[in-house]
Amino acid sequence: MTAAERPLARRTPAKRKARQLATSLRQERPDYAYLKEVFRQLRAELGIVVPRAPKRLPAVPSEAEIRRYYETVWTTRRLPDLVLIKTLLYTGVRVRELVAIRLDDVDFDRCQIRINAGKGRKDRIVPFPPPFRETLALHHARLRHQGASHLFESSWKRPSSDRGVRRLLERYAVAAGLAHPISPHRLRHFLLTWLKKQGIDDALIQPYSGHASRQSLEIYSRLALADAQAAYADAMDRFPV
Repeated sequence: MTAAERPLARRTPAKRKARQLATSLRQERPDYAYLKEVFRQLRAELGIVVPRAPKRLPAVPSEAEIRRYYETVWTTRRLPDLVLIKTLLYTGVRVRELVAIRLDDVDFDRCQIRINAGKGRKDRIVPFPPPFRETLALHHARLRHQGASHLFESSWKRPSSDRGVRRLLERYAVAAGLAHPISPHRLRHFLLTWLKKQGIDDALIQPYSGHASRQSLEIYSRLALADAQAAYADAMDRFPV
């Protein structure tokens, strides 16, 4: 046994140590918040550093890959698939936000979609390019006629699932012969990275990205929404698909 291994060998089994600590703490009638703070202070007393996983840059598809992917989708002439993938590409919404979009959340006059209770339970508005309005309206009208409530629904007239959307994107990536899979998150990263490359300031991207705090989002929405949408629309005229 090496010197490094000896301390580990003398450790009390975790379950037994938990029972010992529970005996000491039970009289405190602890709740979760108290226990969390106790163990935070304990880590500090013992000098234990919480290991953090290194942050990796997200894999972002190239413009050529996005064009190839979209062309594969286009050749199928499946309007629901086309609209779903374009909505992800144009808005950068997360997959759970996408499947929660209701028909009434789409504002065709302003070319905007309302995202209700997105990540962090925040509401926000995302834009889509004016040229996409007609295609989206056709899809929207068909679903309205069928009595649907959500913008994307399965054949059982239920909102599409996260898993179903991911599988759809993966099938088209395979059909396009791409080396890497396409996920909703990769399409989101592509849009946000592409907008940044077009010179659009972070302050204009932030209201749409869903990264801002509620307070910041309200400020941006009041002061910069019109400027943000104008900058977005101008940039999207150069979008690869």
